[in-house]
Amino acid sequence: MRTEELKEAVKQRYGAIAREGGGCCVPAACCQGPAQTSCSETELRWAPTGTLLGLGCGNPLGVANVGPGETVLDLGSGAGLDCLLAAQRVGPRGRVIGVDMTPEMVERARENARRAGLANVEFRFGEIEDLPLEDNSVDVLISNCVINLSPDKRRVFQQAYRVLKPGGRLVVADIVLTGALPEPLRDSLEAYTGCVAGAMGRDDYLALIEAAGFESVEVTCETPYWGPARSITVRAHKPWPSGESVTTEDSPAGRETGPARS
Repeated sequence: MRTEELKEAVKQRYGAIAREGGGCCVPAACCQGPAQTSCSETELRWAPTGTLLGLGCGNPLGVANVGPGETVLDLGSGAGLDCLLAAQRVGPRGRVIGVDMTPEMVERARENARRAGLANVEFRFGEIEDLPLEDNSVDVLISNCVINLSPDKRRVFQQAYRVLKPGGRLVVADIVLTGALPEPLRDSLEAYTGCVAGAMGRDDYLALIEAAGFESVEVTCETPYWGPARSITVRAHKPWPSGESVTTEDSPAGRETGPARS
């Protein structure tokens, strides 16, 4: 399938989910519920109705240790749940930016931010392969079950590296494969937009992150998802110009970084 055909299919599916108010990645492994979001039960009760669409596959925000005053970017921000939660954590001195290529999702997220009364969050229409942000402008980059939908994942991680500040943190939850998919599923447009057919092999996915320049690439969580597909949460950081590894003292707000890729 051509790149533009895949992108249009993704837009159509997630635009419909935004209009209808809910969805699921794949029927056999629905990602609804607090266990598959980046928030606690308390935060779920606070979040405006319509922010939780059940499209995540992990908890990147819970691993990112976002702190006051930081700038956070969410790739494929959807209805804005992770962005709204991050906006609370960074406080009035911080800033949160969500990027999504589905107009209906951007519109819904902006409305959710208005209803939440949060002025330090914004949502931009754009593609994660060509981020509408300046170089070295973000402290933390998160993404929840979105990069598998991109037909050019290498470009996504290159863009992530570009916009992160030196020492900045990348934390993404995504679907990867540990075996081959059945041929009918590999060729299914529905399976692609359902986060499965577009997934990469686990090791290849981690290698792309390293190839983009990230260091200390670490899988912090890995769970079965559907068939040979697994959900993983990956943490990494952009090195300082000197090339030295980020230490606990060097990290923003004294945050730790993980060991080498596992």
